Amino acid sequence: EGRSIVVLAKERYALRVRDLHTMPLHFVPFTAQTRMSGADLDGRILRKGAADAVRRHVEALGASLPAELAEVVTTISQSGGTPLAVSDGARVLGIVHLKDKVKGGLRERFDRFRAMGLRTVMITGDNPLTAKAIAEESGVDDFLAEATPEEKLRLIRAEQAKGKLVAMTGDGTNDAPALAQADVAIAMNTGTQAAKEAGNMVDLDSNPTKLLFSIANDVAKYFAILPALFVAAFPEIAPLNVMRLTSPESAILSAVIFNALIIVVLIPLALRGVKYRPLGADALLRRSLLIYGGGGVIVPFVGIKAVDMVLSLVGLT
Repeated sequence: EGRSIVVLAKERYALRVRDLHTMPLHFVPFTAQTRMSGADLDGRILRKGAADAVRRHVEALGASLPAELAEVVTTISQSGGTPLAVSDGARVLGIVHLKDKVKGGLRERFDRFRAMGLRTVMITGDNPLTAKAIAEESGVDDFLAEATPEEKLRLIRAEQAKGKLVAMTGDGTNDAPALAQADVAIAMNTGTQAAKEAGNMVDLDSNPTKLLFSIANDVAKYFAILPALFVAAFPEIAPLNVMRLTSPESAILSAVIFNALIIVVLIPLALRGVKYRPLGADALLRRSLLIYGGGGVIVPFVGIKAVDMVLSLVGLT
């Protein structure tokens, strides 16, 4: 958000870059607790942050947030934007309106999560009004607003205590503790180093809905081998054993070998990246679902069956 504001200020007001190291500045870093940052310059106390955090700051200095600015904050929040207040000492200079763009096709992808029996929760540091508007626009099942790192971690642990498996995507340093706690954690490639180190994997495309394809691929593999594992104990599930794998032992070994082989293939493909195609959001979603969704279902069946046949031919099962 800070970079976006600086870029806008340069473009609109033709501001020039100054060497901050030559100025008598004391920087105040952002924290999840204060929810604002700023600098002290020649006796001036400059702050930028969440509107309610800056409001409390100026009230501590004996002033208050003007009524007209309070109305602006409410309007921005209800529209799904993030209102950031800027103050100089006890005076609030104005409100900056930030707006995240919800990616096209996101609601449809969350609908697919829901159809698979998965519940989606948006965890954000935004205020409740903004979080509610974004949650309704994107189609998530629930949201947690003004979340600190401790609250994110507490939510993950609470869901796990109910016996649920929790998957999480994140990109910030504040996400790192919760990412480390989650059963499946995907860090965005555009995120901080702390988030990447805490995650189980890093998504090079920084697309959080990749979880859909990961889950679909795993479901396909389990559906392929589970009937072979239990058909001896439960003959009534024999019709589900469409793979006709040689034995339960072969089913497990084939799945393990397939996983080892597919990872070796996927890593170079991921590093290579994909060619840019000027497609609309709907066309891009359909193409991705066809390639990754369809491929994630078909490839495990074909691959595991092929490995099983090879193991049978060489007499390892």
